[in-house]
Amino acid sequence: MENNRNLFLAIALSFIVLLGWQYFVAGPRMEAERLRQEQLADQQATQTDAAGQTGQQTSTAPTAPGAAQATAQGSGAVPLSSEAVLAKSARIDIDTPKLTGSLNLTGARIDDLKLKDYRETLDDDSPMITLLSPSGTAKPYYAEFGWVSGSGDIALPGTNTVWTAPEGSKLTMQTPLVLSWDNGAGLKFTRTISVDENYLFTVEQKVDNTADAAVALYPYGLVSRHGDVKTSGLYILHEGLLGVAGDEGLQEVDYKDLKEDPLVQPEKSKQGWVGITDKYWATAIIPPQNTSFQPSFRYSEIAGKPAYQTDYLGDAVGVAAGSSASYKAFLFAGAKEVATLKEVQTKTEALHFDLMIDWGWFYFITKPMFWAIDGLYGLIGNFGIAILLITVIVKLIFFPLANKSYASMSKMKLLQPKMEEIKKNFGDDKQAQQQAIMKLYQEEKVNPLAGCLPMVIQIPVFFSLYKVLYTTIEMRHAPFFGWIQDLSAPDPTNFFTLFGLVPWDTPAFLAIGIWPLIMGITMFVQMKLNPTPPDPTQKMIFTWMPIMFTFMLARMPAGLVIYWAWNNSLSILQQAAIMKRHGTKIEIWQNIKDTFSRKPASSD
Repeated sequence: MENNRNLFLAIALSFIVLLGWQYFVAGPRMEAERLRQEQLADQQATQTDAAGQTGQQTSTAPTAPGAAQATAQGSGAVPLSSEAVLAKSARIDIDTPKLTGSLNLTGARIDDLKLKDYRETLDDDSPMITLLSPSGTAKPYYAEFGWVSGSGDIALPGTNTVWTAPEGSKLTMQTPLVLSWDNGAGLKFTRTISVDENYLFTVEQKVDNTADAAVALYPYGLVSRHGDVKTSGLYILHEGLLGVAGDEGLQEVDYKDLKEDPLVQPEKSKQGWVGITDKYWATAIIPPQNTSFQPSFRYSEIAGKPAYQTDYLGDAVGVAAGSSASYKAFLFAGAKEVATLKEVQTKTEALHFDLMIDWGWFYFITKPMFWAIDGLYGLIGNFGIAILLITVIVKLIFFPLANKSYASMSKMKLLQPKMEEIKKNFGDDKQAQQQAIMKLYQEEKVNPLAGCLPMVIQIPVFFSLYKVLYTTIEMRHAPFFGWIQDLSAPDPTNFFTLFGLVPWDTPAFLAIGIWPLIMGITMFVQMKLNPTPPDPTQKMIFTWMPIMFTFMLARMPAGLVIYWAWNNSLSILQQAAIMKRHGTKIEIWQNIKDTFSRKPASSD
């Protein structure tokens, strides 16, 4: 009974930790951010009112083009197929070992990219993942760079500008692309685009001024995405707009929140980046570090459809008469591979670019967990085996602590007859009972809370492994053995269809696979190492708990369920060995019998 109380205490402690974090840390952060955004909105409203009252338009600061301007290219009431839209414009092919697609010479927009190494499903002939799509399709998604000016009397390249490229140009790792455009008024614009093996584009914009007067131009970069975006909807993963803005750190803006507040502007920064992320893929623009820029997240509607945009606007670049100036930025468009993001961060010096992956609150556990699993995978070649080995390593690390816990639980089991005798002697005097039991604990040197430790230790490991399996692309489509061909997806088998023999499309909550069943059985056996509690309510709870966990974990990643089943198995062996060493009788079958008996378990 004390062991059962310990389990309840472990669960309660876990919830207290999570609620405490939410109340004391996450809650205040969210409230501070909300107040900051309200203050920013009030300042913008005040500035707008003041400008309207004075009628002064010359003081208006330049901004990056909004979605309405940027989407003018190829937009129409009826969306076309990607093939039809691509055929309507002059394009330059993009080809690297990891990317294939094209750049639109109209606007010099990168709006057509597919990922060669990733497919939509496990089938070899499944389509490649499409990351970027041109304007005019059902869901445009693209990146764009350019210049704006503080006054409207300078002709600048825009969305509908047709750039010139050398005959036979192709953007590859070995052959950069050089685009040019002359405004006919003394300004010549050149854009040199190169790409590496890590989904990283380098975009260098140059302006040659042959006019008689100096000009000041503001560089910008933007990523725009139109249409409703389907996300996983899980709280453990951010999918939407994000970026890092210097001292303000990571900024995460959900699609839904941006609809309610259509302009989110962190403070100007000299370090950082902005972008849009999915679960496994992302597109981000990185201005040159240590130069000031204004990051923004925007929402608008185009033809009744949502349009999301993240952009930066750099400080003015002065171009004196008879001179030239340049500005270099970067575009990342690809898979969120941990090693790749690290290399991009090193090359661009982008602050905290590794936060493109949502490591979560327990990042200090989740990151080492990933590194350990990935390191073992490099040696073994199977992520499933790596998970099994990391479970053994975690067990070994906490072995002394768990050993002490299980030893204390074994001693407590030996004390059951004395505890029952105390209850009989003191009858309904609960206070006297507790005092006598605590005195017994002190005399026998038993810690009643020691049984909580294995459960408490397992909770952060469980959540960190869940985070690794769910968010890191390295686990996507990673096979184990047999029917498990994707450790990041649920077990595809189903007990209620007799594993495929019965043609029945079961509801999702009834999709119980083989590994969830194994997990439930091992959990049941582990619990039966302890005597059945005499209290009928506790007996019912602990009888149904393995069944409840079987259903709860059935739709979780198979790798997580395999970990839980394997951990249960190791815990059974460890606890049984300690019980035997301490002379405690192992009565699994008797405890199982007592579970289904109407009489309470005997204390003999």
